[in-house]
Amino acid sequence: MNKDQVKGVGEQVKGKVNEVVGKVTNNPGKELKGDLQQGAGKVQKAYGDAKEDAKDRAKHNAP
Repeated sequence: MNKDQVKGVGEQVKGKVNEVVGKVTNNPGKELKGDLQQGAGKVQKAYGDAKEDAKDRAKHNAP
């Protein structure tokens, strides 16, 4: 697991917390912030996943 995967998951968790807090407190701005954080976290984790896949493929294809 690389740092992009870890940071991505962390952003998703923070985003979910903000989304729930926004819903509970009836704060649409906080809820939107949470949604955006979750989206950014998913993108960062996907980038980290792609880097890991590329590293694994290079390792397996090396002579």
